[in-house]
Amino acid sequence: MTDSSTERPPWWKTGVVYQIYPASFKDSNGDGLGDIPGILSKVDYLKELGIDIVWVSPMFDSPQIDMGYDISNYEEVYRPYGTVKDMEDLIEACHKRGIRLILDLVINHTSDQHAWFQESRSSKDNPKRDWYIWKPPRYAEDGTRLPPTNWRSYFSGGTWEYDDDTGEYYLHLFAKEMPDLNWENEELRQAVYSSAMRFWLDKGVDGFRIDCVNMYSKGVEFLDAPIVDERFYEQPAWMFYCNGPRIHEFLREMNEQVLSHYDDAMTVGELPHTPDPKKVLEYVGLRDKQLSMVFQFDVVNIGQGTQLSHKYLFQPWKLPLLKGIVAKWQQFIEGTDGWTTAFCENHDQGRSVSRYASDAPAYRVASAKMLALMMCALTGTLFIYQGQEIGMINVPKNWSITDYKDVESLGFYKSVATSTNNDKEALDYVMRSLQILGRDNARLPMQWDGSAFAGFTERKDGPWMRVHDLYAENNVEKQLDEPDSTFQFWKSMIALRKQHLDVLNFGTFEVFELDNEHTFIFAKKHGLKTAVVALNFTGEDQHVLLPFGGLEFCVGSYGDAAVQDKKEKEGGGRRRTLRPWEGRLYMAGC
Repeated sequence: MTDSSTERPPWWKTGVVYQIYPASFKDSNGDGLGDIPGILSKVDYLKELGIDIVWVSPMFDSPQIDMGYDISNYEEVYRPYGTVKDMEDLIEACHKRGIRLILDLVINHTSDQHAWFQESRSSKDNPKRDWYIWKPPRYAEDGTRLPPTNWRSYFSGGTWEYDDDTGEYYLHLFAKEMPDLNWENEELRQAVYSSAMRFWLDKGVDGFRIDCVNMYSKGVEFLDAPIVDERFYEQPAWMFYCNGPRIHEFLREMNEQVLSHYDDAMTVGELPHTPDPKKVLEYVGLRDKQLSMVFQFDVVNIGQGTQLSHKYLFQPWKLPLLKGIVAKWQQFIEGTDGWTTAFCENHDQGRSVSRYASDAPAYRVASAKMLALMMCALTGTLFIYQGQEIGMINVPKNWSITDYKDVESLGFYKSVATSTNNDKEALDYVMRSLQILGRDNARLPMQWDGSAFAGFTERKDGPWMRVHDLYAENNVEKQLDEPDSTFQFWKSMIALRKQHLDVLNFGTFEVFELDNEHTFIFAKKHGLKTAVVALNFTGEDQHVLLPFGGLEFCVGSYGDAAVQDKKEKEGGGRRRTLRPWEGRLYMAGC
């Protein structure tokens, strides 16, 4: 594993990334929707927090069927968000402050409003017909028209949409308005490299978060998926379209023809359905020049339903599951030239305080700080999602389905309502699951201050999506003035992480008492340097035994943790008592 002891590591290994969801970050013009000038107005705030890299989620021209992940023009900005000039200004402002900027690269699919698809569907003879995946229908014995395969869409229903004009189906793994590109077509790949990548790299963008990065190579056979749920015609089919036969060839080509011509551009790929560390290493080996790193989703998938049900059917879980997953994706790069990521929130997930700790009023702040301490002590590039630094939490339990906006959540609720004839028990279960797992939890407007609509917008009718009920007591302005706030703790932890990059950012990982359902204790080691992190994942006091002696208390998530630890140390031995949702970090010479 490359580290700072032998050579200067790539900038993207030591950077702290802050993900921005444009619609929900900051509205600058009073239309109720976040925008690029709004982001620009908060660059100094990000610098104060200690951010090195800003990741802006899709801001491209789009019909917004899936909040911008359905792109109709890679070279234009969604007008309510701003203009290409606004993006150029944002890139310049970040660079002036020593902050890099990366964009979402969404090239598994486009919008059906993209000019490429408009041409593709115009006729079977169009030169761009093969830029998307078209197949003729099948027919049952009774003559019923059937789609080419029985694959299930991520957004419910099937993955094929019939086109009356040309008499064929096109593939869409997500919404029907989001047709999949055909990466087998070299001309299409060259168009992607030019329009979606070089256009923005030439403007100074420093890299990309790559959406659905292992779905480009789908093979050419298009077989039916095995039946795992006999209640439905459509079946999960990720084994046919993830990690396909040419995926590594495509990524090497992308690197060789595009990324290698820019100064150490960063790439972080979204890599679902890839649980085998050996398979993941095939993507992130430094010498192979495919991806800088990837997101492994085991942590954020905790509590989701199985493929036999649906991800939005919450399943209870226990702490050893989380500990095992963290250990797996911390340790898999040891002894290799691969790299990893550390994250527990993004735009597609419920808030970490609500999912992994406690958002109860008495424990919300303690939980947010404990998780901040854990994340800042993990090896890999650290990713923070907007609002995580102030401990934003999930939507209240009393919100109704009419308060939700996400197409995936609404589609699932509708499908359950239809299949159960509006059974109250079934729909209550769905609502409880969405309140924990739903994507809208991360998309609530950023809570800037205690004024109307959390200071997100001056629009008299409010923002595009309802603000959280707790914004008056949990917002940025309030926390900037509180020395013991979640924001200030995140700020200090980021600084500590940078001060001890060797052990916290690059160290090896060891977990203790894996089966303990209450506490999470792990060590980070680099050379002769050792750090120990002790975390209490319960609402009660828990006794722990530090695995090593000779370590000093460094930082704790409780304001008086240093005093408390000194008293316990004077009592002798390595035994400590962690208060509810408390975290502590120990290190020699801290």
